[in-house]
Amino acid sequence: MRAGSVVSVNAKLHTVTGRIPIDELTPRVPGGKFPAKAVVGEIVPFEATVFREGHDKLGALLTLTAPDGSEYEHPMELVAPGTDRFRAVVRMDAQGTWSWFVTAYHDEWATWMHDAEIKIGADVDSELMLQIGAGLLKRVGGQEHVIALLEDRTRPAKDRWQAASSDAVAAAVAQRPPISLVTRSAEQRLGVERERAGVGAWYEFFPRSEGAKRTAEGWVSGTFATAAKRLPAVASMGFDVVYLPPIHPIGTTNRKGPNNTLTTVDGDPGSPWAIGAAEGGHDAVHPDLGTIDDFAAFVREAGERGLEIAMDLALQASPDHPWVREHPEWFTTLPDGSIAYAENPPKKYQDIYPINFDNAPESLAAEVLRIVEQWIRLGVQIFRVDNPHTKPVWFWEWLIRVVNDRHPDVVFLAEAFTRPAMMQTLGKVGFQQSYTYFTWRNTKTELEEYLREVSGRQADWFRPNFWVNTPDILTEYLQFGGVPAYKIRAAIAAIACPSWGMYTGYELIENVARPGAEENIDNEKYEYKDRSWTKPPTGRITIEPYITMLNGIRAAHPAIAQPRGTHVHASDDEAILVFSKHIEGRFTENGEPDTVIVVVNVDPHSARQTLIHLDMEAIGLDATDGFTAHDLVTGESWEWGRDNYVRLDSFVEPAHIVRVQRKSR
Repeated sequence: MRAGSVVSVNAKLHTVTGRIPIDELTPRVPGGKFPAKAVVGEIVPFEATVFREGHDKLGALLTLTAPDGSEYEHPMELVAPGTDRFRAVVRMDAQGTWSWFVTAYHDEWATWMHDAEIKIGADVDSELMLQIGAGLLKRVGGQEHVIALLEDRTRPAKDRWQAASSDAVAAAVAQRPPISLVTRSAEQRLGVERERAGVGAWYEFFPRSEGAKRTAEGWVSGTFATAAKRLPAVASMGFDVVYLPPIHPIGTTNRKGPNNTLTTVDGDPGSPWAIGAAEGGHDAVHPDLGTIDDFAAFVREAGERGLEIAMDLALQASPDHPWVREHPEWFTTLPDGSIAYAENPPKKYQDIYPINFDNAPESLAAEVLRIVEQWIRLGVQIFRVDNPHTKPVWFWEWLIRVVNDRHPDVVFLAEAFTRPAMMQTLGKVGFQQSYTYFTWRNTKTELEEYLREVSGRQADWFRPNFWVNTPDILTEYLQFGGVPAYKIRAAIAAIACPSWGMYTGYELIENVARPGAEENIDNEKYEYKDRSWTKPPTGRITIEPYITMLNGIRAAHPAIAQPRGTHVHASDDEAILVFSKHIEGRFTENGEPDTVIVVVNVDPHSARQTLIHLDMEAIGLDATDGFTAHDLVTGESWEWGRDNYVRLDSFVEPAHIVRVQRKSR
């Protein structure tokens, strides 16, 4: 629809408010410095608050301009009477930067219809109202018969008004509506990236452990070739991304021994995050793993199995890194002339020097860009960035912008367990994804609050990735919750979040912690680990089939990929969490609206029974509707409505993952 002139500033009176105020446009990053985010296939709600003085009816139109310059218009609907909030829901189908704006206008026809119905019904100013209506239809054109009826004073006023309220007239008005006071908002930006930028299942493993063998002479490291043998199993579990901790040469100075000790013996491999040795730095691979060509072959083999490789980008150095000798200005020098070690009090990392971007920012930034470009040329499209919150924000804004301008498919994941302001800002300046506080949100109340938070307004710029564990993190919940705890956390992460991840060993319930630490004993960061995938020990516990099932559910239900589609429902029990994934415009393969409901007992030590109370509107149903709840975990089905009885025994099956099957109306 095109109509009238655009009014964005009242120039004569020097105001920036248009004739009709348009406010609170979303999706939008606060401050307006950076574009909001979406991925290809995402259904995005565009909204604006549109209002004016008086009671006349308003309309709003969304105009989207695609990266190729194509323009699309979508009428916006009032979300609810009295809110002044207008919305249009659009599926984004092209990668690149989109622009959009909202046009507001006085809807003269809707105003007349409302006023005429009241006044003519009360026999107040009937002839005047009919005269106004005839004038509006003359502007529409092509409705001479109806105009003649409106002007025919020999007929009853109510009959003449009825002629103007027909479907045919409504259709004609929709094609060429009589509007005025047209006002246009400021233009907004939306960056649409490839699907993997916001949706995916991640699996982490250490290449050196995959194929590692203990011999009489000591350990023999795994290689890229032996690690490739693990790829089929990872793919069969339904994962999309394999994340590798650093694969570079490891320093020998202050090398850490088993369980983070300062004592090492010959053969201790050290922490992969202590990057750099005589063999090279961030642009080299550890010789035990193979060569650069071997790595490239590993990346290609992963791609053939539908997997992408995520590389660790850890901007730090061991004391043996070539940078220390060639560029001491890239580090912090203490008054005694020594270089400062990395610290996170009370933790101290004697095997690592942190980078200082304030001494020589341009040369250091150029070196990091060179390194990233090298790995991109070798087929890497995803970088998991270690501790980005310990580097200046300006650097990440610059690096990600430059890289994405050259390589739009490259994705950066921020491993930033830190203060909210920093985590949110990293998302705003360009990081496509972030680790989150989910790892430490375990109670029903904590999870309800966090699910609402990450699926709310911040979904415009902050894309969470729910990791259930990492080499550094083994929460008390997992340490003491047994198999139920591992299934509970995986079910919530996999279904609630478009992106989720797990570190290898999770499927084996590796839950013994190092005393006094929130991490596994005999931590793989400091030693090899042979998990005997080819010849598993008799009686070993594994939830690999459960993980495979969860990823299968994700693949079959596109609503799970929507960041804003999460809604928390009520239960009468303090341990029963209920949430759904549903969004307008998402459908299953058989054409049904796609809705998944998760009911989970977050107490891994008990059986619970209670009533749950569903917000039916949030799952696209009326309050009195019934539906068939098909449990994707057990295959059982029940007839559900708004209020339902559930019983969940954590030692049997701690979660219902329900597909909503609607009844015919």
